[in-house]
Amino acid sequence: MKNMPSGNSYMTVILGGILLVVAYIAESFFDPYIVRILNMWMIYITMVVSFVLVYGITGQFTLAHAGLAAIGAYTVSLLTLPPDAKMVSFLLQTPHPLIANAQWPLLPALLLGGVLAAVVGFTIGAPALRLHGDYLLIVTFGFSEIIRLVLINLPSFTNGAMGLKGVPYLSGLVWTSAAALLTVVLTNRLINSSYGRALKCIREDEIATEAVGVNLYRHKTLAFVFSSFFVGIAGGLFAQVLGTVDPNTFRPALTYAVMTMAILGGIRSLSGGILAAGIYTVASELLRSVEAPRMIFGYDFPGLPGLRQLAFSIMLVLLILFAQRGLMGGREFSWDWIRSKLKRKAPEKDGGEQ
Repeated sequence: MKNMPSGNSYMTVILGGILLVVAYIAESFFDPYIVRILNMWMIYITMVVSFVLVYGITGQFTLAHAGLAAIGAYTVSLLTLPPDAKMVSFLLQTPHPLIANAQWPLLPALLLGGVLAAVVGFTIGAPALRLHGDYLLIVTFGFSEIIRLVLINLPSFTNGAMGLKGVPYLSGLVWTSAAALLTVVLTNRLINSSYGRALKCIREDEIATEAVGVNLYRHKTLAFVFSSFFVGIAGGLFAQVLGTVDPNTFRPALTYAVMTMAILGGIRSLSGGILAAGIYTVASELLRSVEAPRMIFGYDFPGLPGLRQLAFSIMLVLLILFAQRGLMGGREFSWDWIRSKLKRKAPEKDGGEQ
């Protein structure tokens, strides 16, 4: 295996088209529960790939995913909710005139959510990225919590702690699959460009990279804003799948879940992030039974919320002990790798025959 090449665009387009067709068929014929799981997998792919770009490729540790996703989720929810539904939902105060009668189609609402998340990402990262060390980690964690508190204290815009209910389901598996596909393709193109090579150099040694003429601030800001845009898109689709949003949905636990998936797959691998997002999504659903009330050895066990997080913590500990680089390490699936595997399976001709 080797890094995903920027060529083979024709095959990538064909595979992307097949994926969207399969998503459309699944949306129409699969059980709604299965479709919901697939939707969450696609949304997590978008979030994890964005995290891999900033941390795995650029070496900048961020904890802003929950706050940035909240911006996208609230933007899409407020712009797609019908005016009548807003009047019913807003119990603390009447909705602000800027949003009271607004009702946008899904695509422009998603794009605006991504743009606003990117703007906030630039505002957060611009001062911290000029410094070295863990300043970005500290700033992004604080701002993520600040965003959540701002959402609570703007009842005329966000309905405060009560959140928004009845968000219309305008997306679907095709939308989430298209967003995941676009995120992976564009991130891969960025990584394999001259900018991507500069980002990898920044990850390895900032001083040496700056010495050869690379503008550290511009490149780190590019990666962070690029990532923030797609996290905002994922947040908007997250709200569509859930049908409701509130500030508690975007606590740090969401960021930790994204980190868990990235570490599980391999912090420098987009392919690993895709696989890990699927494993996490399925495991999260299967482990719901762990938290459910049950009878154990004649004892009525009431169930404990949070046991799933404990299970994932144990998973991470085992991963650190036995596979420190994750499932894929720094490797990627690629068309060249697939061709090489197919050639190895083909019967080899005996060259000694005359």
